[in-house]
Amino acid sequence: MKRFSISTSSVFYNYVVISRITVRLMLLSLLVFLLDDCSGKSRKVKSSAEKTGQVVSAKDSSYLFNGVNLDGWEITNFGPQGPVYVSGDEIILGIGDGCTGITWKKDFPEVDYKVTLEAKRISGNDFFCGMTFPVGLEPCTLIVGGWGGTVVGLSSIDGYDASENETTTRMLFDKDRWYNICLVVKKDSIKAFIDSAQVVGFVKGDRTLSVRPEVHLSKPFGIASWNTTAALRNIRLERIAE
Repeated sequence: MKRFSISTSSVFYNYVVISRITVRLMLLSLLVFLLDDCSGKSRKVKSSAEKTGQVVSAKDSSYLFNGVNLDGWEITNFGPQGPVYVSGDEIILGIGDGCTGITWKKDFPEVDYKVTLEAKRISGNDFFCGMTFPVGLEPCTLIVGGWGGTVVGLSSIDGYDASENETTTRMLFDKDRWYNICLVVKKDSIKAFIDSAQVVGFVKGDRTLSVRPEVHLSKPFGIASWNTTAALRNIRLERIAE
């Protein structure tokens, strides 16, 4: 019977060859990874919605907030404002020392429009939706939950704010509950609704509208909170017939 023998030198040679091939393959893989990483084609920074697995539905052009980022908005530089950021499909207005808010930077109508949105108070005890808006050439603010948390009304009419004019009403607002807010502005009237119940019905006539100094930077259209953490979503603008 014929015997086969394998020399030590032959084994060593094969080992060296295989080792060199392995090292070359590892170096090639590393090079490909680095090139991909530098080009940015194979890596994608995920949004907060992607990270949490949330699906944000596409918004049509009537929505002022796309549910993803603050495109079209500017964080209002009140000074001592709290943080403002997008979480999921919500805009969070963090509690600050006074007002925290956002201001719309694109075109906005002066009359004959409707704004709808959802808002909630997360923490704090003052207004969680101070919506500043134009009525022709004059500004005004719809206050929801002000003056200790319960006042609803318009600021200001003939210099009198939402706590002291004929639009003043009081409501209790639960924390962490969404409220549907609707504002309808026509040439000579302002109406506001909360959860379909009318809370403001104002006929302008020869009355003078203005805003308090605290929200002057919200003009022409902006939304703010006062010493309160608030959340906003589904902000929508619709034109209405004259």
